[in-house]
Amino acid sequence: MINKKEFLLQSIIKAYIEHCEPIGSTQLKSMYDITYSPATIRGYFKKLGEEGFLAQEHISSGRTPTTEALKQYWLTKLNFKIEDINLPALQYFASQVEVSVFIKKEKSDVLNDIINVDNKYMILEFTSFAITVKFSDALYRFLQDMVGISTKDILKISKDVGAYEVHDAIMQTIQNSDFEIFNYKEFLNLALNYNFDELTINSFLKGEILDRVDEGLYFEELLPDDYIGICHYCKVNNEDVKMLVIGELPKNYEYFYKKITTF
Repeated sequence: MINKKEFLLQSIIKAYIEHCEPIGSTQLKSMYDITYSPATIRGYFKKLGEEGFLAQEHISSGRTPTTEALKQYWLTKLNFKIEDINLPALQYFASQVEVSVFIKKEKSDVLNDIINVDNKYMILEFTSFAITVKFSDALYRFLQDMVGISTKDILKISKDVGAYEVHDAIMQTIQNSDFEIFNYKEFLNLALNYNFDELTINSFLKGEILDRVDEGLYFEELLPDDYIGICHYCKVNNEDVKMLVIGELPKNYEYFYKKITTF
């Protein structure tokens, strides 16, 4: 059971997320039919401000939750697993809530065979796709040792050893068939506002960012201080995917997840 101070903090955060404006004590009381008096609420607001959870532009204005308060709020509210995602709902509500969503299919492809075509090029046969690269004795011997290894591991190894033709050919095939972005304009606004470099922008737009994150919440280690990233393993159209949702901290993520999972 939460105490009064924690209850009021959660209430003002919820109100701020829903209305996107500073919230006063009388306003909060009427919104949620809170039994405490406005004076009592203001007293707790003052304590929460001193603790760094609420901010006030000037003495007569309402309060807004700080970045730290919003982070703590989402850490408690978004620690859930999700199963099936409705794709049309995802596309619609990503724009409505103003978040960007990056989705990549989770494949268990392995390299099954390498076919040498007249010492001119090689066909690399994976479980669900195939690519071609130029032939060389050294590359052919290297790839023979990769037979039976997963696509993900081959991507890492080929990049580490400088086999960029193999790496890029696999990445292009995967990106074309297995990666989607919903409401990418929101991400581009973020990238422009915070002067992301070309490498960082491409890591998102090409889906490489999804190889760097696991299920969970991400803050300043991945994004600017007032943003959040939420990574899930889930299903879209009965296919396993990894999904990364990014947006500003005050966006209504509870509403977003309710809408994309209950249609």
